Amino acid sequence: MKLEGFGIFVEDMAVMVRFYRDVLGFAIKESENTANVYLEKDGTLFLMFGRKDFEAMAGKSFGYAKGVNGHYEIALGVENFAAVDEAYREVTKKGAKPIMEPTTEPWGQRTCYIADPEGNLVEIGSFVE
Repeated sequence: MKLEGFGIFVEDMAVMVRFYRDVLGFAIKESENTANVYLEKDGTLFLMFGRKDFEAMAGKSFGYAKGVNGHYEIALGVENFAAVDEAYREVTKKGAKPIMEPTTEPWGQRTCYIADPEGNLVEIGSFVE
């Protein structure tokens, strides 16, 4: 098996479409009232499914975390350390919830964390000084 992408299950599709499109710059072409988003971002398939729509399709209900959660992260790379700092400033100014300010870690990566409107963690990082 080969990893092709990942999906997240969202409560408020319109809010999440605006965040990933307008704050993080994902090329989402679907309208804000869509049932699901299907796009390729830098060679990785990225999907957003409306929770109720997915539950109807699966014929099951599921539990979902509330608030900022640590179930997984979406990792975004930028070209260098300075770009990590700039991206963090830019996305938090546009409304991303700050979680961890840019920090250079012992393993040589400069990284920071934000959360999307539904509390999913997004990392922005680089290994290039």
